[in-house]
Amino acid sequence: MAELDDTQLGLMNLYWRAANYVSVGQIYLMDNPLLRKPLKAEDVKPRLLGHWGTTPGLNFIYVHLNRVIRERGTDVLYICGPGHGGPAMVANTYLEGSYSEIYPGITQDEAGLQKLFRQFSFPGGVPSHVAPETPGSIHEGGELGYALVHAFGAAFDNPDLTVACVVGDGEAETGPLAAAWHSNRFLNPQVDGAVLPILHLNGYKIANPALLARMSEAELSDLFRGYGYEPLFVEGHEPIPMHRTMAESLDLAMDRIRDIQREARKEGWSGERPRWPMIILRSPKGWTGPKEVDGKKVEDFWRSHQVPVSNARGDATHRKILEEWLRSYRPQELFDGKGRFLPEIAALAPEGAKRMGALPHANGGLLKKDLILPDWKSLALDIGQPGETIAEATRLMGAYLREVIRLNAEARNFRLMGPDETASNRLDAVFEVTNRVWMEKIESYDVHLACEGRVMEVLSEHLCQGWLEGYLLTGRHGVFSCYEAFIHIVDSMVNQHAKWLKVSAELPWRKPIASLNYLLTSHVWRQDHNGFSHQDPGFADFVANKKADIVRLYFPPDANTLLWVTDHCLRTWNRINVITAGKQPQPQWLTAEQAERHCEAGAGIWEWACTCPADEEPDVVMACCGDVPTLEILAAVGLLRRELPDLRIRVVNVVDLMTLQSHTTHPHGFTDDEFDALFTKEKPVIFAYHGYPYLIHRLTYKRTNHANFHVHGFQEEGTTTTPFDMAVMNELDRFHLVIAAVRRLPNLGMGGERVIGRCEQALAEHASYARQYGEDMPEIREWSWPYKTAAEAGD
Repeated sequence: MAELDDTQLGLMNLYWRAANYVSVGQIYLMDNPLLRKPLKAEDVKPRLLGHWGTTPGLNFIYVHLNRVIRERGTDVLYICGPGHGGPAMVANTYLEGSYSEIYPGITQDEAGLQKLFRQFSFPGGVPSHVAPETPGSIHEGGELGYALVHAFGAAFDNPDLTVACVVGDGEAETGPLAAAWHSNRFLNPQVDGAVLPILHLNGYKIANPALLARMSEAELSDLFRGYGYEPLFVEGHEPIPMHRTMAESLDLAMDRIRDIQREARKEGWSGERPRWPMIILRSPKGWTGPKEVDGKKVEDFWRSHQVPVSNARGDATHRKILEEWLRSYRPQELFDGKGRFLPEIAALAPEGAKRMGALPHANGGLLKKDLILPDWKSLALDIGQPGETIAEATRLMGAYLREVIRLNAEARNFRLMGPDETASNRLDAVFEVTNRVWMEKIESYDVHLACEGRVMEVLSEHLCQGWLEGYLLTGRHGVFSCYEAFIHIVDSMVNQHAKWLKVSAELPWRKPIASLNYLLTSHVWRQDHNGFSHQDPGFADFVANKKADIVRLYFPPDANTLLWVTDHCLRTWNRINVITAGKQPQPQWLTAEQAERHCEAGAGIWEWACTCPADEEPDVVMACCGDVPTLEILAAVGLLRRELPDLRIRVVNVVDLMTLQSHTTHPHGFTDDEFDALFTKEKPVIFAYHGYPYLIHRLTYKRTNHANFHVHGFQEEGTTTTPFDMAVMNELDRFHLVIAAVRRLPNLGMGGERVIGRCEQALAEHASYARQYGEDMPEIREWSWPYKTAAEAGD
């Protein structure tokens, strides 16, 4: 490791000054970008929106990473954890030239600099945080806590990539970030890249001290050594000594990463988990900014967090402070007469795709390769009559994913994430071809644990989500399997990813990435053993709020439809696909060919369950969406066929929930004519839905027949009870569905009253039996399709 000479350190300090100047200019200026004339009120933006406090530290790190890249030829992805680090990332990508290549209107001269400044946090411009518009970014800065887990997701299966992840000291207080430190226990140096965490401690959050920043070096060292890292400390206020210490520490870290990977990639590697380096950087908050404003401490205090000089447009004193601050960077020493960055300073940046703003990994669609997928029909169930075959739907999905892993083993571009539930969710066929990743000690009695594997399990939904996001955003594919009730833990992460996809789709230079695919199983209707805490189907409601171009909600009723939906989702891009399917033994309804036609349509009439031809008007439509609702609707139809053989019944199953919306709202939505052809214009529709009923009403409220929709679903009633009792508690069971249908058919007269009485009696018998014997009645447990009418049975 050669020591840097004073000339090189001086040039690096000039580059840092330039980055700081461009950052401050973005926050404050709309004109006079190089201060060619005295600063006037009209040069300052009327609304000052941005964050200065973290920015000089981010610029400092960027400059030093540039040197490492140039000297070592390393591919480095910069992940900016501090929430509003936008000024720094935009400034540095502008100075290195990648910004102007993507946005040619932002030229490398005074006019371009003026446009760059004006657009920041300005109507029609760019956000104040790191966003999809920011070159070199994969990390949406809108919410804190996820930078480090995204970094590890990016490093998995990227053996030549180093991810430099800056963790702000405010962000370090969040639960997801605290858990993310454990990700090093899943990073295999033989096949994965490296993550270099840089914990940036500048002392303060918005208005309070930061917890980690008040810890001593000894305590921090103990903490991070306990996490499995080797911390290197960089601390100070004076720029040149800080540059020297940072360069030395960064070289040590990069040497250590190189040595770890070189040792692991030798034959005969022991597989022992290495101790990865990290850097703990202590620098003043708002470094190089105003020391005081209005007689109050600003630099190295929380007042520098956002806009240190708050009224530079309206207050001459504030404007003078701002001008002195900007001139302290001596822009005339950084830019030439035309406003171009001086070439001797600009030469410190890497070239071409080595620039962090131009790194292909930060635009993962450039690297994405389609998965090799099996023929799902070769794994489909061969069923006879509907309902005769009993199977676990997700077990077949597991067999499908096993083949996906096998076919893409060489490409190493697919992973299955989940919180310790792969086997529980009946996906364990994947262990025939892979293992769970585990870099800790492996005991002789452990099963399916290895240093290398395609399955990642950790009991943190945040980590599973963040790993997969980082993996997808850098060009790979995956599936996240989770218990339905606890996927809510990552609601806000899904929100950020959906916004990223929405904005990315509007940027021609951002190439499409593989879809974020969820399997939600162990769902609300079969969480009878775990009870009320595990009973919540509301993730669908949350996802349905997102942009229609982004989200898809699938409720396959059986194994063959689940196979089709899984295959379809793995072929899509720039989507959030949510698949909800049970893992318990259930009747199977459709052949592979029927499943394919049904899923391609998204919803359809199941003619084999109807009592009238599809092209004739029914008396009632019995509709369903979800596996248990489908079972209960068909059982209800069976009862109606037996008790009211002349009743004209249509059965409609919905597998793609978004078909219920208008085609003008969602790409999968039905036209009004298509919708009316299924649900009629005026007949009662008894709709059994997997989740909360209001979502069906919301999706269909503009439809002609919406007033006749009567939706049964989860009513927030639950406990530890029998499977059928869960349905009864929420009135999703066959008896309540029959009662609902009959009550909306007044012409049935006394025959209808008789049926209602029998259903009410059956419900009473169920309640008594379940509470006496602890299980459902035999006629419930042993029910099968098809029922026959009394005439068909010869009664």
